Amino acid sequence: MGERSPLLHEDWHYVEHLDQPDMTVSDWSRLSVQRKIFYPEFQARAVLNLFESGKDEPTFGYQVNHYRHALQVATMMVRDQRSEEDIVVGLLHDIGFHACPERHGAFAAELLGSYVSEANVWMLRHHQVIGETKAADAPDHNEPMDFSRWENHEHFAWTLEFCQRYDERSMDPDFDAKDIDYFVPLIKEVFAYPGTQPDFS
Repeated sequence: MGERSPLLHEDWHYVEHLDQPDMTVSDWSRLSVQRKIFYPEFQARAVLNLFESGKDEPTFGYQVNHYRHALQVATMMVRDQRSEEDIVVGLLHDIGFHACPERHGAFAAELLGSYVSEANVWMLRHHQVIGETKAADAPDHNEPMDFSRWENHEHFAWTLEFCQRYDERSMDPDFDAKDIDYFVPLIKEVFAYPGTQPDFS
């Protein structure tokens, strides 16, 4: 006999139907009520678990791993008195770096997209490519990247500032970064439920 996964709260109830087409109005109502409590409490924890999984990761040459890099970025943004949203975005901008290396910017944009501004979503999605301009001399970059199509975009300046001021200057093993505990309340605030629904049209 298989075991049910635990509920988040002891006074919650399972829906008894196993197949969604068989669920009743009462089942859907119960799920809706419990979901509205579940995500504000649990989503930030899930994001933190994903972020902290990189704490002891090795690197392929950088002097700090991407967990420490992210803490440096976020700490720099705290010192510059950036908004709480910007700080959390800075902390999580590379959260998919190893699991989704070629599209980690898009990964972060999807993770945060329902909870942050359009400017930060655009920055997350494009920082990976815009930040690689400094790598134009690397063997695997055959020709300079052309950003002319973006230079007049309303969010390009912020993306370039993020890359040049924070992302490119945060790989120092001697940097005195804040501990993750400092950022936990900010993460919980940003991931307050509900987020906006994506447009699938």
